[in-house]
Parts: sequence; C-alpha cells; structure tokens
Amino acid sequence: MQVTYMNGAGNDFMVVDARGKQLDFPRLAVEYCGITGADGFMAVDYSQEGDFRLHFYNSDGSRGEMCGNGARCICRFAYDMGIAGPEMVVQTDAGLVPGRRLSESQYRVQLNNPGILDLDRKAGTAYVELGNPGVPHAVTAFDGDLWGQKEALRARMEALRHDPAFPKGANVNFYQTLSPGEVRVLTFERGVEDFTLACGTGCGSIASVLWTKGLLPGGVLTAHNQGGTLTVTVQGDGGKIQALYLEGPTEVVKLFPDL
Repeated sequence: MQVTYMNGAGNDFMVVDARGKQLDFPRLAVEYCGITGADGFMAVDYSQEGDFRLHFYNSDGSRGEMCGNGARCICRFAYDMGIAGPEMVVQTDAGLVPGRRLSESQYRVQLNNPGILDLDRKAGTAYVELGNPGVPHAVTAFDGDLWGQKEALRARMEALRHDPAFPKGANVNFYQTLSPGEVRVLTFERGVEDFTLACGTGCGSIASVLWTKGLLPGGVLTAHNQGGTLTVTVQGDGGKIQALYLEGPTEVVKLFPDL
C-alpha cells in the first residue's frame, strides 16, 4: 500500500487511500508514524455526506476528532489523487469541513465553529472545542520569549494537557502577542504527548478567544508556529462566531510506494 508523507506548516502526517479497504487504523498509526516520527496518521474513506471521509489518528494510535493542518493536507492529497476537485467537503468526526485549493501548495479549510468557548475554564486559561464533538484546546497567553523558554514551559504545558478542568484532555496552546493580530504559538499536543511544530485547530482556537475578547482587529490572525505561518480569518456578528477559515502551506515530503 502506498503511503504519502506530508506536512502542513511542520505538522506532519502519514496518509493512505483506504477506500474499499479493511485496515487496522490504530495499529497503522503507531507503525507508520514510527517510521518518520510523524504527528499523525490519516486515511481517506468513502462518504455519503462529503466528497470523502477523513479518519484521523494521533501517533499513539488514539483517534482524533479533527486536525486543521491535517484537513488542509488531506485536501491536497484528495486533489492530487483525483478523489476531489479544487473545492471539496471533508467528513470528519467533528463535522463537515469545506476545503479549497488556492495553489499547488496553499490550501484553505473552514474549521468547525466553537462548540464550547469558555474564556476562563481555569485561571488564566480558556477552553475551546472546535466542532461537536469538538477538538479540545487549552489556550493561554504568555508574556515573554515563548519559543526561547520552550523547554522551561514543558512541565507546565504537560500538566495542563492532563488537567481535570479539561475532561477530554486538551491540546495546549500558548501564544505570545507580537502585535495586534499577530502571535507566536507553542503547542503541546494530545495524542503526540510532546511539542508539535504547528497546530491548525489550536490557531483557530486562539483566534476565537482573541476575537471574542475584542482583541482581533479585522478578524484576521497571523499565527507564527515553529514549523510555519498560518492565517486564521474569523467571521462573526453580535459576539457570535459564524465562520473560521484556516489557510497555509502543504508539502508532499516523500512517497513510500509499498508499506
């Protein structure tokens, strides 16, 4: 079976076309991610609700509701494989995700709107779930050199990952404000149990928190991750988010033709 190794702003995935196949996804996630050290495993399947179905698994074999960078990569995979056209709808566990090809490498997806947005779930930390059931995120503002203090923050972020305030566990996203509408992001990811180079739904969650607080002028967030820069656009009215769009790069790193 051919496996495509991809990344979106440094968030990397092993991807397969599983249509018509009976596969042990959790086992393959651990096995294939172990080859490259990828953050996640994705499988395309048939769908009666969208153009195709996304099965997403973290590198430890646990299933994830959705993944923003993964969704952007799977859109490129589907377009390159002739599964879908330049505009498509992806069925995920968190809901339907529309995607669009902007260029050979740039893809945009509409993230699921927040199903939960609690600005003060834990002192200084907001809790956001994108979708229903949603991808859980603990979002915290950090005043200082975020990337420079990465290892010093590990224990604190790992503790938040397992904090009982977040019943599903949480992806932990710290952000450092650089200017209005521009942040630096550091992510400790659930299911990877380590830092990851980017987090699309995490950037969407940060944008949701900032917009709800009235701190996102123009509704556009430039989010610098250690693996690359993502753009999140928030559309809303009357304090309610109506649409979230995530845009950024995708890359096909390597093909494994026979795994």
